[in-house]
Amino acid sequence: MSIAIIAYGSLIWDEECLAPHIHGGWRRGAGPRLTVEFSRISPKRKGALVLVVDPAARAVPTSVTASRRARLIEAARDLARRERAPEEAIGIAEKGGRAFNCDEATGRRVLSWLERQETFRAAVWTHLPANFEAETGRPFSFEAGVAWLRGLKGDALFEAWRYIHQAPKETDTAFRRHLAGHPFWQTLCARFGRAAQDPRARSPLSENSESMMLPPNRPEKKDFS
Repeated sequence: MSIAIIAYGSLIWDEECLAPHIHGGWRRGAGPRLTVEFSRISPKRKGALVLVVDPAARAVPTSVTASRRARLIEAARDLARRERAPEEAIGIAEKGGRAFNCDEATGRRVLSWLERQETFRAAVWTHLPANFEAETGRPFSFEAGVAWLRGLKGDALFEAWRYIHQAPKETDTAFRRHLAGHPFWQTLCARFGRAAQDPRARSPLSENSESMMLPPNRPEKKDFS
C-alpha cells in the first residue's frame, strides 16, 4: 500500500517540485472531508487569501494522489519543500496508528478515512495555520475577508482572484459561497475571467490601477514577503 498526498488547494493545479514524486493523477473529491477555509494570508501569493485547514470552518471534500516514496518521512518532506513550509506544518497519519502535526479533530477525520482505504496505508497533508487575525488584527469573517481583498491592487489583486477562482470546485467553503454572490467579486470575475484559463497568466491590471484601491481612510498592508 502507498502513501496518500491529500490536497484541497493550489497543489492540485500547481504541483511544482512535488510533481516527480507523485503518480496516478488526482482523485478529485476522494480524500477525507476536512475543515478548510481561505483564512490565511500568503506571502508567496502576494497577500492572497489561501486555503488552510481551519477548525472553525465547514468540512469540504479534498482530493488525493499517491506518493512515489516508500517512507512516510520522505513523502512529508517532499510536500514541505513544495509548500516552502517547515516539516512541522505537514500533517501525518498512519492507518491503525496516530496523527501528528495537526489538531485532534482533523487527525480523527484523516485516520477514519484511512481505515476505509484499500490502497493507502498513510497520508500527509499541508497543515499551515490560519493567520488572518494575526496579520490584520481582525478575526476572519465574510466582511473582513472581502475588506482584505478590496485592499489589494494590481498584480496582488489578480493573484488573489486567480487563487480563489482556480481552487478546486469541490473546495466549496463558506467564504467562497459568500463571494459568489458579492458584487465586488462578480466585478472581478467579469474583468479577469479570460486570464483564468491559463495558470501562467499575468495580471491585466497595472500597479497604478485605481479601480480597486484602498479607501483613503484604511491603512494599506505594505509588505507580505
